[in-house]
Amino acid sequence: MFQGSIVALVTPMNADGSLDIKSFNDLLDFHVQNKSDGVVVVGTTGEAPTIDFDEHISLIKKAVEFIRGRIPVIAGTGANSTKEAIFLTQEAKNAGVDGSLLVTPYYNKPTQKGLYEHYKAINDAVDIPQILYNVPARTSCDLENDTVIKLSHLPNIVGIKDATGDLTRIENLKNKVTDNFIFISGDDLTFLDYLKKGGKAVISVTANIRPLTMHEICNLAKENKTQEAEKLNQKLESLHKAMFIESNPIPVKWMLSEMGLIQQYIRLPLVELDPNNAKILNEGYELSE
Repeated sequence: MFQGSIVALVTPMNADGSLDIKSFNDLLDFHVQNKSDGVVVVGTTGEAPTIDFDEHISLIKKAVEFIRGRIPVIAGTGANSTKEAIFLTQEAKNAGVDGSLLVTPYYNKPTQKGLYEHYKAINDAVDIPQILYNVPARTSCDLENDTVIKLSHLPNIVGIKDATGDLTRIENLKNKVTDNFIFISGDDLTFLDYLKKGGKAVISVTANIRPLTMHEICNLAKENKTQEAEKLNQKLESLHKAMFIESNPIPVKWMLSEMGLIQQYIRLPLVELDPNNAKILNEGYELSE
């Protein structure tokens, strides 16, 4: 179910900071039409840290209702509180999502035993496909390989989104985890190399801007058409880098607003793109597919 280019969707907002549901639905349609292979809602790119519980659950429900099974919907349901992560994951299951994405607990820096028990508790509480999410650059918490191997034996944990950019991890893991465990890249800059080493998908920020191209690259990689995939990906390399000229999702929301797909609003403590960086992006990219 989880393969190819899965977009890490932004959360559109109105000028007063409220959720812009019309633009949210329009973006979902945009990705279905441009062949995204799945969508993650209310993840990092969806500003989960500043989305309250009611909004979080509402966005998940609306995504499932609007997609109507056309592509898989994965809900970001991680938290640094195990109780909260269980609650959000259960609500996501109730809404009918295809899977949940569970970031490692941030700030409180659990041990590897604590991480195992955290994920085991969610696994035991909610019967839904669950994807581990390791992004230590943001969380200050690294999910080590030995812990991933142990977690892969739990019935509801189906894979990992690896945003470390360290390609040795998949090499060291892929023959030690359970047979059906899915490897998903969370790093646009290295995702193609990750796919070549056995990854099945990418959860992509770039796919917000270039969904069709990302889908095509993933298809070429799946068909072992490596040179064609690399040639197409070279056209996106500068865009991959641009997505992180400031903290995600500041650049991608700016680009989407320039494309006329969303309004230019982001919640504090994030702020709109610096004018100097806006000038760089405005001069450097053609924003039509």
